[in-house]
Formats: sequence, structure tokens, C-alpha cells
Amino acid sequence: MADKGLLLVLSGPSGVGKGTVKSAIVENKVFPFEYSVSMTTRKPRPGEVDGQDYFFVSEERFQEAIKNGELLEYNNYVGHYYGTPLAPVKEMLHEGKDVLLEIDVNGAQKVREKMPDGVFIFLTPPDLHTLHLRLEHRGTESEDVIRGRIKQARNEILEMEDYDYAVVNDTVANAVDHIKAIVDAEHVSVKRVIDDYRKMVKED
Repeated sequence: MADKGLLLVLSGPSGVGKGTVKSAIVENKVFPFEYSVSMTTRKPRPGEVDGQDYFFVSEERFQEAIKNGELLEYNNYVGHYYGTPLAPVKEMLHEGKDVLLEIDVNGAQKVREKMPDGVFIFLTPPDLHTLHLRLEHRGTESEDVIRGRIKQARNEILEMEDYDYAVVNDTVANAVDHIKAIVDAEHVSVKRVIDDYRKMVKED
């Protein structure tokens, strides 16, 4: 009965497979959701479309968005800003659509401050050794950088207590199944539907 959509926040340490899990949800049409398009100050890469892959803006425009409170969360990565515009997320939720954000731990903290009624899912590796292997398998970072990411992951995993659910990404299929179960359960949770039933009782 609840009309408002769910804000689903998928987060976890670097290398845990957030993007891979999100892609599997999309490709297999596991559940319907809208994916929020981020704003960034970096230049478009070949094939990227403004408004579809990202909203590509100047740093001045991005700073204006920060100042005006237009962003749900943002960060600076390798000299470029990335952020989630707040207005489209609110609009989609108001229309009853579920919205999925795939963001890092710091971004999730900022989202929690502004929209604490979101569903916060922490994607975790089976163990740190597995995470180390996955980062090595990327082949994009030096061993020193990987060790730094593992150190950071140790701290981020302890922040799991601020999340609603923990999903182990042992295999992508298992992780997707658990996330689907979480979404199904949240849609029928009493805290999300009770107001509709209160209205029903009053109107009857």
C-alpha cells in the first residue's frame, strides 16, 4: 500500500564488487528501480552521454550546487568532484519508484544524515584475503595502493554497525539474491506501511 519508493544505498569498501553486483541486478532485472545519475566535473569519456552517464558540469557549477544544498552527497576523487543531485532522487521516491545509489562509505554517511529512512546495505567481502585478491585482479593499482585500500577497508568494515543490512559478496548471484530479499521485506515492513493503514482505518 505504501506509495513512496525505497531509497536503497549499496555501499562497502573499494574492490568489494558494488558495481558488479549493481550491474547484475540491472541485467537480470531482479527488481525495478531507478538509478540516480551523478554530477561530475570530469570531462566525458568517449561514448558517454550527458544526462545519461553523468551530468557533466564545470567546477563553478558544482561548487554552486554544494553551496545551495542541491547534492545528497559528494566527494572529490583524483581531482574531480562527483555528487548525487538531491532533487531527482526526491522526485523519483515521491513517484513511488525505488532508487538505488551505489556509493562509497563516506558518501553513504552523508546520505544517512539527510535521508535516514533509506535502506542502507553494506556489501562485504568474505574475508580480507579475498578482497586483496580482487584488488590485485583489477591490475590497475600498485601493491602499495592495494595495501592502503585494505587498511582503509578494515576501518570501513567496522562502520557496518551504522547500516541496516550486511550482505557478503562471496558470489555475485548470492549477493543479488540477498539484496532482492531485503528489498521485498522492506516493501512490506510495518514501519513503511503503517501510515497507509492508519489512513484506511480512519476513512472506513
